[in-house]
Amino acid sequence: MDGGAEGSQQPHLILAHKLFLLTHPDVPDIEKVHLKSEVLDVIKSDGMAPLYETLTASSVLDLDQSLLDSMRAANEEELKKLDEKIADAEENLGESEVREAHLAKALYFIRISDKEKALEQLKLTEGKTVAVGQKMDLVFYTLQLAFFYMDFDLVSKSIDKAKKLFEEGGDWERKNRLKVYEGLYCMSTRNFKKAASLFLDSISTFTTYEIFPYETFIFYTVLTSIITLDRVSLKQKVVDAPEILTVLGKIPFLSEFLNSLYECQYKAFFSAFAGMAEQIKFDRYLYPHFRFYMREVRTVVYSQFLESYKSVTVEAMAKAFGVSVDFIDQELSRFIAAGKLHCKIDKVAGVLETNRPDAKNALYQATIKQGDFLLNRIQKLSRVIDL
Repeated sequence: MDGGAEGSQQPHLILAHKLFLLTHPDVPDIEKVHLKSEVLDVIKSDGMAPLYETLTASSVLDLDQSLLDSMRAANEEELKKLDEKIADAEENLGESEVREAHLAKALYFIRISDKEKALEQLKLTEGKTVAVGQKMDLVFYTLQLAFFYMDFDLVSKSIDKAKKLFEEGGDWERKNRLKVYEGLYCMSTRNFKKAASLFLDSISTFTTYEIFPYETFIFYTVLTSIITLDRVSLKQKVVDAPEILTVLGKIPFLSEFLNSLYECQYKAFFSAFAGMAEQIKFDRYLYPHFRFYMREVRTVVYSQFLESYKSVTVEAMAKAFGVSVDFIDQELSRFIAAGKLHCKIDKVAGVLETNRPDAKNALYQATIKQGDFLLNRIQKLSRVIDL
């Protein structure tokens, strides 16, 4: 993961996406043939023997023993050179050069996808690192490695470690980069609300090109915001945000998806929704949450439509969304049964009646309940004090 020019995505994370598509059930076989060839080319060019072994063991790639042997030999030769540089630096040079030599070895392990040895070497390099900024850079290397393997336990520990380092110091540029890493972690673990908040905080300071391009960042920001922000916040932070508007049109269906929802153009929304579903399905971070996200978006849009009515016919709603009455009937039945929508269906009259909970009344009841609880605690405490 030492490759990748300034402002470009790390080649290893591009490879990770190709590997994800290679094992995706909905990717056509003809496309998988091309992907397999591209993956093999990257493995050969970087001498990624450990990754090649893993992929052949899981039958993703076919084993070519002579290729594996040649890559292992190349790995051993390169590691021998790196060890010689470390020995030379320790004997003849200063602490800074020793650290650089150890870091070069860690980056080589990352490059050939030897996860365990890479983590060991990064830890060893950290022991020879004094500056907080350089320690943070090592955490970022660890995070990139963790996202390559989708090791969320390692991601979580690394983020916690980075936050502790920032208590010692650290610059704003690295702090802002960490927000994006944490946002990606939250999104990948289905904490969409926190992900949206972190992404929105990072819009104007985004420099984390090593994990994904700016367009992908905006894609994730809009998707997480739609299901977590209210209409007013969505308008202020997303719909009218100049940073989002500059790239919104470059991402297929995203502009229609966002604006049709906000402008209550439900037929256009469902049309864009189908196109967005395909993109979400083929995203390695969102794919595990595909069905959940689809449900959440439909909950938002149905709730928004019903917000305007005390009662409405099922036929009128079906017409507004450009779908059949049966489809809407089945959809709403599922969402009502799951407690996602506050309404009931009068099947005989073909009417939807909303029964939205009164927010003020709910707040009043919650306050009374908490007050009773507090009074009980005070009474118990006073009895103890009296004794």
